[in-house]
Amino acid sequence: MIENKQILTDAFKRKHTYLRLSLTEKCNLRCTYCMPAEGIPLLPKSHLMTADEIFGLAKIFVSLGVTKIRLTGGEPLVRKDFGDIIKRLALLPVEIAITTNGILLDKYLPLLKELNITNITVSLDSLDALKNKTITRRNYFDKVNENIELLKKQVPAVKLNIVLLKGTNDNEIIDFIKLTREENFIVRFIEFMPFDGNAWDSNKLVSKSFILDKVINYFGNRELIRLTDAPNDTSRNYKIQNFRGSFAIISSVTNPFCDTCNRIRLTADGKIKNCLFSNSETDLLTPYRLGENILSLLEKTILSKEKVRGGMDDWKKLSDPEIHSKNRSMIAIGG
Repeated sequence: MIENKQILTDAFKRKHTYLRLSLTEKCNLRCTYCMPAEGIPLLPKSHLMTADEIFGLAKIFVSLGVTKIRLTGGEPLVRKDFGDIIKRLALLPVEIAITTNGILLDKYLPLLKELNITNITVSLDSLDALKNKTITRRNYFDKVNENIELLKKQVPAVKLNIVLLKGTNDNEIIDFIKLTREENFIVRFIEFMPFDGNAWDSNKLVSKSFILDKVINYFGNRELIRLTDAPNDTSRNYKIQNFRGSFAIISSVTNPFCDTCNRIRLTADGKIKNCLFSNSETDLLTPYRLGENILSLLEKTILSKEKVRGGMDDWKKLSDPEIHSKNRSMIAIGG
C-alpha cells in the first residue's frame, strides 16, 4: 500500500485535494439542464449518508490531503439537518464552500456568518423572471434575487453560476458582465454538459469562443483583461477594464481543464466518482457502515481515473447519447 497522502494521486500524477460532497438528491427547482422533466426516482433515506457518516467520511478525505470541501445537492439547503452538518464540517481544517440555488439562503446566512463561511456560489441562469421560470420550471426569481442582495452584505464577492443555453439565455452574456461594473460579482458562464435525461444537444452549446467574441465585440479587445487563474482552477478568468468584479468561463466541453483536475465527488448515497463525466462509481458507504477499511477502494478508484472527461476524449464519444445515459443525471451527482 502506498502512503496515505498519496492515495488521492492518480496515474497521471494529479493530486486530488478538492472534494465535492453531495448532501441530497432533492431540489426545490427542476432545471432543464440538470434534471429530467419527469424528475428522478429518489433513493430511500436508508441509502443516503447520515450526518454522522458525512462527517466521518469527510474526516477520512481530509486525513488523505483534501483541503477544500464544497457542499452540493441537488440543493444542499433543503436537507433538514444542513445546519448540523455544516457546523461539524466547519471543525475540520479545510475550506468549506457551498453551491446553492439561493432560495433558502436567508435562513442560513446568520449561521454561515458565525462559521465564517464566505465561499458561496449562487446559480442564476437568467436576469429575466419569465426566462428564469422556463429554465428552472419554478417561480423563485424574486426570492433568489432578494437573497443575493443579502449575501452581498456578508461576503467579499458573490459568485454567480450561469449555465448558457443557445437560444435561451445566450443573449444575456453582456447583461451579466455589466453586473460586475459596480458590484464585486464573479460571474461564471458554464457550458451545457451532457448527462442522463437532460436532452443534451451540441446545437444548444455556447462555447468559450462564442462568449469571448460577444465580449470583444461589445467592450472591445483592449478593454478585456485576462486574469491569472488559480492553480487547479476550472475557469478561465477575465475582467473588463475598470470594472469592480470579474467574469469566468468554465468550458468543460470545448476546452476542458482535465490536465490540472484536482476534484473528486462523493454522491449523497456514498458513491465516489473520480470524474463528473465518468460512468463508473465506487460504493464507499456500504463498507464504511460495515467498519471496513475503505482506503484500498479509494486508491483503486483514483488510479482508474481517465486522462480526459471520463474517457470521452473526442467529439464522437461526447455526443453519444448512449454514453450519457450510463452516467447519472446531474441532480444525482451533485455537480
